[in-house]
Amino acid sequence: MKYFSLIALAMLTSFCSLSIAADWPRFRGLNGTGRSDEKDMPVEWSAKKNIGWRTPMPGFGASSPIVIGDKVLLTCYSGYGLDAKNPGKQEDLRIHLVCVSRTTGKIQWDKKVEAQLPEEKYQRFLPEHGYASHTPVSDGDAVYVFYGKTGAHAYTIEGDEIWREDLGAETHPFGSSNSPILFEDLVIINANVENDALVALKKSDGEEVWRANGMKRAWNTPALVQTPDGKTEVVVSTDGAVLGFDARTGKSLWTSKGIDDYICPDVLIHDGVAYASGGRNPPTLLAVRVGGRGDVTKERQLWVATQVGSKISTPIHHEGRLYGVTHTGTMFCVDTKAGKRQNRKRLADEKTYAAPIYADGKIYIVTCSGGTFVLEATPEMKTLAHNVIEDDTSVFNATPAVVPGGLLLRSDRFLYFVSRKDTESAKE
Repeated sequence: MKYFSLIALAMLTSFCSLSIAADWPRFRGLNGTGRSDEKDMPVEWSAKKNIGWRTPMPGFGASSPIVIGDKVLLTCYSGYGLDAKNPGKQEDLRIHLVCVSRTTGKIQWDKKVEAQLPEEKYQRFLPEHGYASHTPVSDGDAVYVFYGKTGAHAYTIEGDEIWREDLGAETHPFGSSNSPILFEDLVIINANVENDALVALKKSDGEEVWRANGMKRAWNTPALVQTPDGKTEVVVSTDGAVLGFDARTGKSLWTSKGIDDYICPDVLIHDGVAYASGGRNPPTLLAVRVGGRGDVTKERQLWVATQVGSKISTPIHHEGRLYGVTHTGTMFCVDTKAGKRQNRKRLADEKTYAAPIYADGKIYIVTCSGGTFVLEATPEMKTLAHNVIEDDTSVFNATPAVVPGGLLLRSDRFLYFVSRKDTESAKE
């Protein structure tokens, strides 16, 4: 099913780009690196200290906030699956795209859609993250979201719907979580659960441009990398292989031996090298140079490190090292030249699903229920602070976003602006 509004398209084409250097326009920020150039970032906060504002959300969610100018955009769900003991009725399930003012914390608009049913039942793994785990993406003019079985949707930056497109009807007990990315005039989505394919849609009207099959057990967001010849590749880590595709056409370009397990972490790209993480027995981290053709395992795979890596979250790169966190709350630091682990550090006996981010010489690690750790971005990973918002006992699954003046944190209940200013926390 496709829904397309000519009026909304006319409104879209009349907008100028709102993107600025301080924006955080997609999952893990610019190019999915998890890094920001912001300085003087906050170190300590609590329910009573340095919370500039907090805003109750109209539903639960595990997606990350993105930022375009003064607009913070994130998804959530309501009506079903808010209580494991009494989940309610699936026909009441609604998925929301919410816009919040970055400066005031006030909700500017809330667009909700009915979920395509039947969805996966709220049981087993679904209570871990729910039905709104896909982070939006924006080019400053429009906002693009993927809701799994409920499809891909496009809105103007002011919340007017432009189009919607189904991308498959399959579901999985793990749920769906893959976030869309943008390349030129395309929206690229890893619809692993819904149709086992990587799909590119036109930004203007949602029409399918290309489709690449073979997304095998890959709960991750695609990565983009520019090769020395000036072309752009899409790289995805799947069960057993790391795959490279032409971003313009979807043509398969290369494959490298990957990790034999389902894959949740995104591929991290740095200086033409793709770093893939995942697996359980044992966890594995590997590096492969992009830009090859055919099976490049022998030619371009640089190293494979076992007993290190993350099953869930994506690491960050900083000064020749990868910093990541396991789903059980242990930090690790790996030298990117040879894949040798330089250090590991136990943070807490807490589930940790959010990806680490870097800003101002600091690494921020959000645990599900044990607060946020701020570490020094050095191999020693010295703990600078352990921050707990005491009056919010809901789950913090989302990777934070960096904004001018602070940090955006998201729990099931609230969206928070953590201010770098030493002030008393504001109330919602």
